[in-house]
Amino acid sequence: MSELNATAAALLGLLHDGPATGGQLVAGADERFGAFFSVTRSQVYRELPALSKEGLVRLGKQGPRSSQQYVITAAGKKAFKGWLTADSGPDHLRSPLILRLVHAASLTAKQRATLIDTARATYSQELDEAKAATKAAEDAYAKAVAEFGQAHAKAALKLLDSVAQS
Repeated sequence: MSELNATAAALLGLLHDGPATGGQLVAGADERFGAFFSVTRSQVYRELPALSKEGLVRLGKQGPRSSQQYVITAAGKKAFKGWLTADSGPDHLRSPLILRLVHAASLTAKQRATLIDTARATYSQELDEAKAATKAAEDAYAKAVAEFGQAHAKAALKLLDSVAQS
């Protein structure tokens, strides 16, 4: 693994907090950065063996129901630090909502209304969660990320308002 992908880097970052099972990594990713970077269960379980093969993580303790802990290695810490300090390049927005809106002409009026109403409820909840995260932020970086989450949710709600009026 010559260059870490963002998902691998996300997992290594989570493992900096200590050993974790795949399920714990999925939950941790959702809690810590799920609002702006999704990591699916299948991605986690595809990435962990690759990270292990490259020597960036090692197997830890066997848990209940055959769950397997993973531990970041010194090489994993070095690779993660390298990823953090490398040029990040452009961000790529990957939004299932926007993809659905691009193809909304294929839906009935009722289906479009349901899509918009459901998305509005989701982004309203994300806005509330981002506001709470901003208040709870313990450092400037966490606060800035939470504020970004607020801005993103507000932008999505504005988008939904504009298409609902058309």
